[in-house]
Parts: sequence; structure tokens; C-alpha cells
Amino acid sequence: MAKTSGAGGRRLKQGVKTARGRKASSTRWLQRQLNDPYVHEARRRGYRSRAAFKLEQIDAKLGLLKPGQRVVDLGAAPGGWTQVAVEKTRPREKGGAVVALDRHEMDPVAGAEVLLGDFMADDAPARLRAALGGPADVVLSDMAADATGHAATDHLRTLALAEAALDFAGSVLKPGGAVVLKVLQGADEPALFEAIRHRFATARRIKPAASRGDSAELYLVGLGFEGSAATS
Repeated sequence: MAKTSGAGGRRLKQGVKTARGRKASSTRWLQRQLNDPYVHEARRRGYRSRAAFKLEQIDAKLGLLKPGQRVVDLGAAPGGWTQVAVEKTRPREKGGAVVALDRHEMDPVAGAEVLLGDFMADDAPARLRAALGGPADVVLSDMAADATGHAATDHLRTLALAEAALDFAGSVLKPGGAVVLKVLQGADEPALFEAIRHRFATARRIKPAASRGDSAELYLVGLGFEGSAATS
């Protein structure tokens, strides 16, 4: 049998024992999950999803998350990014806050305040500000629109969420703060990247190693927010 190595170390490649009753796409997804080293490492470390490693890798490269910060996590469910944010900022020991929001139910994360709601709802920004208790240091958005299977449509719908998250970040970030936005690569992504460049001292495009190679996802990062001081 072929062997693979990765985040979880060396292990035997596993196969799906039976595909009876499953669609081909479901079988492919299960096969990929069984042989994904990040899935195995997430289980070992108690992370709720392999996506936790995307934020961990972005942070390792850029040093975004520090003890005592106030952090917003948009599109947080099932909570992998929230777990990493709490580990890095240690709000119970160092102060600050980690506030997570998602329109899907999410189990509590110790050290974070979890809000249920749609970020695009009118009351969402006010709820987030109230929970933060002051200006944010980092705004994270791993939001993505529900997939339609049409690449251009998915690109535009996810980009709209990222644009809304950037506008929100501009209203809550303290000077010098940072933003991380998930997008899907496509024709309109450069315009959003330019908008980040106009509001932040540095703009970066990052595709972390934990992002699947065949995925169109990309993370746009703004460092050194240059706007006015936010108010709670």
C-alpha cells in the first residue's frame, strides 16, 4: 500500500471499503477525508475542523494574533478558527476578547463569546461591537457563500461577503489592526485587494498549505490599518 506523510505524520493510505448507495461525489469526498493528514491532525489536537490549520499557518507567517487582543471571527462554525484565536490571544489570562459569529449553531468555545446570527443582518455589527467591548485588533472572515457549482457565481457571492467584512473591519479596527478575508479566485478579486491596499499599510495574498490544492480559495490579508480609531 502507498504511504503518505503530512501534518499527522506517516500513515497508511486508507480506502473507502464500500461505495454502495453513495453518489460518486460523496465517495470522493470520503476518500479524501480518510487520507487527509490535516483531518487526522485536527482530531489529534482537538480542533473541530482542518480549517484551523489555515489560520495557524497564516498566523505563523504574519504574526497576527497576540495575547490580550480583541478578535472577531466571522463565519466561525464549527469553530476551528475560534479555537486557534483563543489559543493565541488567551483572553481569560490576558484580557481582550474573541467573538465568533455564524448563522449556523456552534458549540461553545471556552474563552470565546459565540453569537448566532447572519453577518449580513442589520443588527449584526452592533451585536459584535457590544460583545467586543472596544476596538478590535484583528477581524477574521472565513465566510463563504453556499456553493452553487457555478464558479463565477460562487466567486461573486463569496466576494460580496468579503467586501462586507472589510467594511465592518474599517468600522471596528484600531489603528495598526489587521484583517483576513477569504475569497475565491476570479476576475473581481483584484479590486478587493486594491481596496485593502488603500486602507492598510500592507496587503498580502496567501494560500496556506492547508488549503486544498484544487480549491479556488485564497486569503487576502491587510496589515497596519490606517483608518481612524474605532469606538465601541
